[in-house]
Amino acid sequence: MVGIAVAGVAGRMGGAIVRAVDLNPGAALVGGFEGPGHPAVGRRMSEVTGCAQAAGLVSEGPAEVLAKADVLVEFTTPAASLANLQGCAKFKKAAVIGTTGLDAAQKKEMVKLAKKVPVVFAPNMSVGMNLMFKLAGMITKVLGPEYALELVEAHHDQKKDAPSGSAVRLLEEMAIARGLKLDKALRHGRQGLVGARTKDEIGVSVIRGGDIVGDHTVYFIGQGERIELTHRAHSRETFAQGAVRAALWVVKQKPGLYDMQDVLGLKG
Repeated sequence: MVGIAVAGVAGRMGGAIVRAVDLNPGAALVGGFEGPGHPAVGRRMSEVTGCAQAAGLVSEGPAEVLAKADVLVEFTTPAASLANLQGCAKFKKAAVIGTTGLDAAQKKEMVKLAKKVPVVFAPNMSVGMNLMFKLAGMITKVLGPEYALELVEAHHDQKKDAPSGSAVRLLEEMAIARGLKLDKALRHGRQGLVGARTKDEIGVSVIRGGDIVGDHTVYFIGQGERIELTHRAHSRETFAQGAVRAALWVVKQKPGLYDMQDVLGLKG
């Protein structure tokens, strides 16, 4: 049985992860926490997460919970993720991180900390979405430069980063397959007299509104036909289930930085 600690248990993803742990026979919830001063601290886990089987109270900060855990699962904010990962390194605990929006310096720090403990870091923990990452690169390579590449992603109105982490990963996979440098090829929407589309650009458009969990569609547009590759997340449960699957996998690994492609055996 793998003991799992959950960060940000008062959030929507935190609650979904707690429920996913409860449903997985190979996992056991050892506790959850929020940051100092959060109103959920000290409240019953069952009340905060909506999982009747979640015992105990919400802790303040990671130290108490990490000491009892085998692995931390966390979807919070870039700064909080790094602070929690530092705690994992201190206690020699594995980590699964689904936080998006990290900048280059923060990613560099994560790589450094992953030399001490095994870490799964992925912008999307969904099994289906990770298969889409693989397929996007494969389809791009097979179709070749005659097919235009466009991506549209949609999320709820509370999402802070754009494009989404999953969208960025799809764009990266397509750029690699096409042999392009993403920072030069990327076109964020189009406005004004932009001229004819070139073969060396990849377009991305972003939609925000309501309670959309996450939709991603890649268009491969040729003369006379197009292919549309779409993934729609119906609920956050799919991300939570994937995160728990990653947690059960990462505790058996050596220190290093992994992603869901490693967890699912999709590399190579």
